[in-house]
Amino acid sequence: MIENQGRERFLDAVAGFETAVRERDGDRSEHGFQQLHRHFRQAGEDEIAVAGPRLAALLPEVPAGPRGVLAVVVGACVERGADAGSCAPYVLAGLAGALADAREFRERWAATGGGELPEPTAGDPAPEAVERAGTEAVAAWWTLPQWEMASVAMLNHAEVRTALDDELRGGLLRAAAAVREASGPDLKCLTYALLVLDDEPLLVLHRPTGTGYALRMSGIGDNFQLHTLLADVLVGGGHLPGRAPSAQEAAVCRDQPGQVPATGSFNLVAPDGSWVWNEGTPSDIPVVDGVRLLVLDPPPYERGWPAGRFFPGMTGDLRLERVLDAEETRRRFAVCAPAN
Repeated sequence: MIENQGRERFLDAVAGFETAVRERDGDRSEHGFQQLHRHFRQAGEDEIAVAGPRLAALLPEVPAGPRGVLAVVVGACVERGADAGSCAPYVLAGLAGALADAREFRERWAATGGGELPEPTAGDPAPEAVERAGTEAVAAWWTLPQWEMASVAMLNHAEVRTALDDELRGGLLRAAAAVREASGPDLKCLTYALLVLDDEPLLVLHRPTGTGYALRMSGIGDNFQLHTLLADVLVGGGHLPGRAPSAQEAAVCRDQPGQVPATGSFNLVAPDGSWVWNEGTPSDIPVVDGVRLLVLDPPPYERGWPAGRFFPGMTGDLRLERVLDAEETRRRFAVCAPAN
């Protein structure tokens, strides 16, 4: 009975917050948001599913400062089962606006004396920052970490990533890079999430055996995760010699929680002979003749890392589609630089 009352109170809080926001009543909006926070934990799956899209639709109507906090709440609803596809357009549009206003903040900061940019912290922005750059621009700069958190919650879902058009994705990546170059928040999680590839073909050539493989990858956040899955599919699948990851190592790189120690099986190399660093992302693998092409060399030294997922909320997948025949393998190797 008490649990049901908590759930009802959460949707009552949503309704009260909606009304206050749309009536531009600041005091009631603040009170309504406090009620949202108070009853969020007691809300059930059905209530969260209803609330997420409703709160997302309010984002354009909320002032710049609290808008980022509301985006985090929307992200939390998605993490608890609200429909990411319905919520994401509002969150990503808000992110784009915040990044644009953050650029305005940097320009105004430079025009009013420059100096080291302030680091976004918990609490209200420094009065000096507001005076120099204006309320809206400062609010955008201060809430960038919140927008990153909310946006990654959306991008954890394949349907959101695959629906993101190239123009918006490219614009967000360029804007995030500009923030990093300005010594602002590094936005690494946002950048890596925007770079995730889905249903992406990958050709892999194993130099020691002279064999080749056509694979397809989705939802892989970094090359540590890719490296472990390559070893699972190719060594664990009996195609290549070497150490295969344990079942647990492979599982935490796909969809299971946690991290476990792993040891590298290969050296990941681009066709031109340069290394493809584990610290990077699969998007670093060059495209050759329309498909990403990766060479596997023996590891130059033993390397270990915690196997797992860069994005714990994102499911990763790598599967073998076919083994290349000898002729195609020779043709693919012909465009690669010799081993160093």
